[in-house]
Amino acid sequence: MKTLVLGASHNPDRYSYQALLRLQKHQHEVVAIGRKATEVEGILIQEGLPELTDVDTVTLYLNPTHQVAYYDYIIGLHPRRVIFNPGTENPAFYALLTSHGIHVEVACTLVLLATHQY
Repeated sequence: MKTLVLGASHNPDRYSYQALLRLQKHQHEVVAIGRKATEVEGILIQEGLPELTDVDTVTLYLNPTHQVAYYDYIIGLHPRRVIFNPGTENPAFYALLTSHGIHVEVACTLVLLATHQY
């Protein structure tokens, strides 16, 4: 299963950085998009709207204001689910995703991994 970390950071103090490493540690294929093209432990963080395929899960680390620019992109990826981590809650986007048959999960990726619920 491929996971897209949207809002990925190369800053070790950020939860998105920790999610990259923990997803990789749990043997999940990880792709990442952030503000700056860089690399974290062999994971390339891309900028913009790269062409991606077979994305099962999108885990968001963007506040609702910044999510708007990605609505069509995320829907176009046809993921099975989108995880809204703490601080990313966005009821308007939940409704849009649900209308496209995409499951919405309001949860913390790090907790889901730690409790084997991912």
